[in-house]
Formats: sequence, structure tokens, C-alpha cells
Amino acid sequence: MSNEIPVKIYLSEKEMPKFWYNFRADMKEKHPPFIHPGTLEPCVAEDLYPVFCKELVSQELNQTDQKIPIPDGIFDFYKMFRPSPLIRAYSLEKMLDTPAEIYYKFEGNNTSGSHKLNSAAAQAYYAKQEGLTSLTTETGAGQWGTALSMACAYYGIDLTIYMVKVSSEQKPYRKIVMETYGANVIPSPSDKTIVGRKILADNPTTGGSLGCAISEAIEQAITTENCRYVLGSVLDHVLLHQSVVGLECKIAMDKYKIKPDIIIGCAGGGSNLGGIIAPFMGERLNGKNNIRFIAVEPASCPSLTRGKYCYDFGDTAKTTPLIKMYTLGNRFIPSANHAGGLRYHGMSPIISKLYHDKFIEARSYIQNDVFDAAKIFIKTEGILPAPESTHAVKAAIDEALECKATNTKKVILFGLTGTGYFDLLAYSQHNSGEMTDHVPTDDELNAGFSSIIPFDIKY
Repeated sequence: MSNEIPVKIYLSEKEMPKFWYNFRADMKEKHPPFIHPGTLEPCVAEDLYPVFCKELVSQELNQTDQKIPIPDGIFDFYKMFRPSPLIRAYSLEKMLDTPAEIYYKFEGNNTSGSHKLNSAAAQAYYAKQEGLTSLTTETGAGQWGTALSMACAYYGIDLTIYMVKVSSEQKPYRKIVMETYGANVIPSPSDKTIVGRKILADNPTTGGSLGCAISEAIEQAITTENCRYVLGSVLDHVLLHQSVVGLECKIAMDKYKIKPDIIIGCAGGGSNLGGIIAPFMGERLNGKNNIRFIAVEPASCPSLTRGKYCYDFGDTAKTTPLIKMYTLGNRFIPSANHAGGLRYHGMSPIISKLYHDKFIEARSYIQNDVFDAAKIFIKTEGILPAPESTHAVKAAIDEALECKATNTKKVILFGLTGTGYFDLLAYSQHNSGEMTDHVPTDDELNAGFSSIIPFDIKY
């Protein structure tokens, strides 16, 4: 083991980022704008105010300011759980017998167990500043719902969470944590909303999807006084808040003169991947590095690897603006794999644009394979990864083994988005051999694609 680089690299409070990095400012070609489905014209701020907080709308539409200051009220919250450690995976390297150096940014050192708290704190803070009294949201695996329930409790805001039904059944203890913080958690689709009742009428046995849950949360937000909807992934302002992850990585790596060759992140909506790659991608866009960026998604919900790059709605009820993204279709219902946070039909418009322009690679894995990788990781590094994170673990191991096969030394960085201690049912099923893998057929994908309306949009 080298004595030059410690196993865990921690930053001091003084070294923590004081701003978020908006790498859209460095994108030579921006992603296409949101489109109003009624006018087929680009959305303006006033179109988004009925659904989102005003400051979040401002951040969503900001394509010019590279640095967005983090307010003191959010920075003080961050100090309770940030900075998070950058860890050198010496034991994993030794077990793999690879010349590669493997690092991971561990975001599981807070009660929510994930990176989601970075944006939850910001969104709850801005809602409080605006004088709102309640928020609604959706959650898949429950990391976002748990994080937002923590933030809303801290800032004193009521919260209703529509949790994808299959996830609420698979992860009851995460639901209990949300309720302990005071959130109202409703399995989705539900009979509480018009759209939920319609979805249940069409498919009474559905396990739900993030698209369904988003529709229900938006319906409640726009029909409730002094309430707004908040989202834990996909949108530009969420990736902006998550840039603290990548900024801390870069500060720590620069401190020890570590230069990554490969950066890996699991990708569902794009918040984790966008966060960890942000400052490094900014340098790549300016010709300052040649890092490989790898997005890893489940084979059961392959938005990037098998989706279409086109305008689509962000939810099942078609209430959102039209978003240019890689999508499987707003009516696509993925199988009930355990990586609930990666079960979204679309992908961040930023990540979609960067992938389309070949700045990012993408691959998909079946869940049994990623849980095999998780077992290697826990035996060597002592952390039980969340099902979402296991995808990044698998890709990192594959890249390290490729380095071994070619006798090439590379520096690999990946995001360990959180812990899997609320996901023990998944590990139990894998241990017992009961875990199944579903890869959608072309016919199943085509059924989802059929829900994409071919609007005549010039962007």
C-alpha cells in the first residue's frame, strides 16, 4: 500500500465548495429548450412558476453563469454531512490484482444514505425563502424521499411523497424513516389523484413507475394552495446542486495530484452522474482533459443504450413540458428491479446531450451481475452499496480488470451514491438465488415508444 495517498481523503470545512458549478455555461452547444406542449414554443419562466419555486426556475434556465453561490442557509446544512470522503479502494485493487488505482466518492454518510440530500436541502431552503408551506414529490427507491423529508423537517415545510408502489413494498423501512421525519407517504399509483385513479383503472395490478408518481405529485402541487412540486433528478437545477460532489472530488484529487482517466456513475435520471462529472466535464469541454465518462444503467430500463433521443413528456400523465432527452416513452413501465432510483423512462437533458455528442459512454447491466460485484465490494471495502451504486461498482471492476489484462495503469473514479442497508430484501433474494433479470424485448420497448407524440418541433 502506498504511503503517499491516504485511504480516506477528507477536506476541511474551509476547503468545501462555496458555489455550485453550472457546466452548461461551458457547453458550446446547449441542450434544446423545454417546449410548451400547447404552443410548441420554448418555455419561459412564467410557464414554470405554477409548478416550481421561482429561484429553482431561475437556476433551471440559467445557461450563462458558471458559478452559482451557495447561500449560507444551505451551506450551514451541508456542514452537517459534508464534505464526504474520497476513498482509495486499496483492498479492492489488491483483490483484483490490478495496476489500476480505484477511488470512490462515498455519499452515504447521512441518514438518507445517499447523495440526494445535496439537492433536497437546496430545494427545501428556497421553498422556505419563498414562503411556501408545503411541497410534493415522488420517490423511487426512497433515497430522494428520505432526503427531502429530512430537509423539509429541518426548514419546517410539510411534505407529501408519492412513492412508487413496488418500491414501497420492497423498502418499507425507508418509508418509515420518511414518516418519522413527518412526511405523508402515499404508494403510487393511488386513488388520491385523478391521474392515479385513471392509471389504476387501466392497469389495476401495476407496480407503478416514477413517471406515474411524478404525475400524481404534480397534480397535487398545482391544486393545493401555497404548494409546489420538487424533483430529485433529471432537471438542470438538480444536477447543479449535485455538482458539490464533483467539486469536492476535484479539490481532493488536485490536492494529491491525482488525475482521473475514467469517471463512472450510475444513471437513472442523471443527478448522480451529472454531479460527479461536473467540473471534470467542464475541463473536457474546454479541451483540458481527455477523461472517459461512463454512464451505467440497468438493462431493465435502458434509457441511454436503447432509448430514442427526442422530445417526450417527463411523466405518464403528460403534464410536464416536453423535454429533449433519451427516452423509452412516457408510458414505459420498467420491471420491478431493486434499483428503484434507476427506473425512470427518460434521462437528464444535459446527460442526454453530452451522450448524443459522444462526450459520455453508456452501458447496461442485469441486476444479478451488479449484485455479484457488490459482494466483491463489501468483502473488500466493507460498505454495503445501494442497488443503484452497484452498477457503478460493476463498471469500475470491469475497467480495473481490463487494466490488468492489458497491463495498463489507469486512475478510475466512481460515485458510491449511497448505502444498501434499506435494501436487504434485494440482497436476500440474490443470496438465495431468487433474484430474476428482465431485459425488455423490442416489442416491450416499442410499446413504450408508441406513447411518444411526434410533435413538429424545430429544435
